[in-house]
Amino acid sequence: MPKTDLMKTPANVLKLISRRKFIGNCSTCAAGTILIPYLPLWAGGQKVFSPNIPKDKAKVRIIYGYPDPNQPNWPNIHYDFEGHIKEVQQILETGCPGVELMSYKTMVGTEDEGKKILAMDQDLDGYIVYLAGCLWGNLTETISASGIPTIIADNLYAGSGEFLTSYAWARREGHPVLAVSSSDYQDLVDAVNCFTCMKKLKASTILVVGSNADLMIQNVYGTKVLPVDFDEINEAYNSIKQDVAAQVAAKWMNEAAEIIEPTKEEIIRSAAMYLSMLKLMEERDAQAITINCLGGIYSGQMVEAYPCLGFMQLDNDGLVGACEADQRCTMTKLIMTYLAGRPGFISDPVIDTSKNQIIYAHCVAPNRMFGPDGPANPYHIRNHSEDRKGACNRSLLPLGEMTTTILFDHAKKQIIFHQGVSVENVDEDKACRTKLAVEVKGDINKLLNYWDEWSWHRVTFYGDLKKPVNNLADLMGFEVIEEA
Repeated sequence: MPKTDLMKTPANVLKLISRRKFIGNCSTCAAGTILIPYLPLWAGGQKVFSPNIPKDKAKVRIIYGYPDPNQPNWPNIHYDFEGHIKEVQQILETGCPGVELMSYKTMVGTEDEGKKILAMDQDLDGYIVYLAGCLWGNLTETISASGIPTIIADNLYAGSGEFLTSYAWARREGHPVLAVSSSDYQDLVDAVNCFTCMKKLKASTILVVGSNADLMIQNVYGTKVLPVDFDEINEAYNSIKQDVAAQVAAKWMNEAAEIIEPTKEEIIRSAAMYLSMLKLMEERDAQAITINCLGGIYSGQMVEAYPCLGFMQLDNDGLVGACEADQRCTMTKLIMTYLAGRPGFISDPVIDTSKNQIIYAHCVAPNRMFGPDGPANPYHIRNHSEDRKGACNRSLLPLGEMTTTILFDHAKKQIIFHQGVSVENVDEDKACRTKLAVEVKGDINKLLNYWDEWSWHRVTFYGDLKKPVNNLADLMGFEVIEEA
C-alpha cells in the first residue's frame, strides 16, 4: 500500500492492538523494558549525540496483611494466604521490572505496626498495602497517611471490608492513594508501574530555551528544569557540521510523502537546529527540550532555523520536543511518554459545534503516535503557517482511533481531560499545518467552558488512556477535570 494512502484506509486497518493489550503494553513501557528504544543518530558511521534515559528502579515496599488462617474469617478458615501471597509477588516481579519490590508480611493491623513499617525504609517511592485478608486495625490508615504515594489493593472476597473502609477514609483525608479492587491482576500490575513513571520523572531534566524556568515543576514532580539562553543554542547551532545536518535533512526528505514549500537549504537548517538541541540535551543530561521558538526568531535573538522538524524527530524517538517554551505541555508529554510509551501532539484547538468536533492545530506533530516501535504515518514538509517561512511538518495522523487529550497543571495539581475519535486530517490553508479533527466523546458545548482557566494549549495522545491517567493522578494527588 503506498504510504500516501494510509490515512484513507478503514479504521480497523489501524487498530493494531486491543485495549487490554495496549494497557498491558503501557505497563511494560512504564517498567522500562520497551520504553523509549531510542537509537542515537549515526552519521558516516559515527555516533553524533545520544541523550540519556533514566534507568533507576522505583523503590517500593509491599505490605501483605492477613489474619490468622486458623481462625474463622473471610475468605475462610485455613485459607492458604502464603500461597496467594507468593502468587501475587511473582506476578508483580514479572510484570513490574522497573520496580524494586521489598515485601513484608504481617498479621498485626495496629497503628504501632504501621509506624514500625514506616521506620524501616528511607527514600521510598511508594507503598503497596495488599489486603490478602482483613486485619481490622489502623495499619492501612497509618501507611496511607504518611504522604508517600500508596496503592491499597484488595484480595477479592478476603480483604474487601477493610479495603473499602480504609481507602474511603484515605481519599476523604486527601492522601495520595490509589485503589485496586479487580479480579484481573493486570490492573494491579498497571497501577504498580505508575511508580516507575514517577521515578523516571524524578531523574529527568527539561531544558527551557529563551524563557524562565518554572521551578515549581521540580517541587511537584522532582523533574529538573534548566534555563538555556538563546546564545547557547545559537553557539550549538554554529558548531554543527553541515554535512551531518545534510544527512539528517536527506532522511526527512526521503521519508516525507511530499515536500511543498521549503527548499533543501531550509530543511538542512532545521536539521542543524535538531542536532543542536540534541547536543544541549546530552551535555545537560536532559530528556526534554522546549524553545521559545517564535519569540526568539521574530526578535532576532535566535538563529532563523525552525525547530519543528527536530521536535517531530525527538518525539518519534521517545524523547520530548515542545513548542513555545510551554512547560506544562512539556511536562505532560514527558509524563505520558514514561507512562504510556507514546508521544503527544501539542495544539491550539478549534471547536466546530456543527460537527461535534474539536480540531487540534499546530505546525509540528509526531508521525509515530503509537510510540517509537509503532507504525509511521505519512507527513508533508511545509513552511511554518503564520509567517510562511522555515520548515515544519504536516502529519497525516491515523483516523478512526480513540484519542486522549490532557494537560497536567502542577500549580493547580489538576489534569484537564477529554477524549474523542479521530475522523479527519483537515486540509485548510488557514492556521497551523497539522489539523486533526476529532469527534468529541461527551458534550461539545461543555468543552467550551474551561479555556480561560487552562489557556489554549492541549496535548493529544493516541489510545484510550483514561485509566492510566486516573491511576497516576490518584498517586500524585491530582484531580482529573473532565471538560467534555
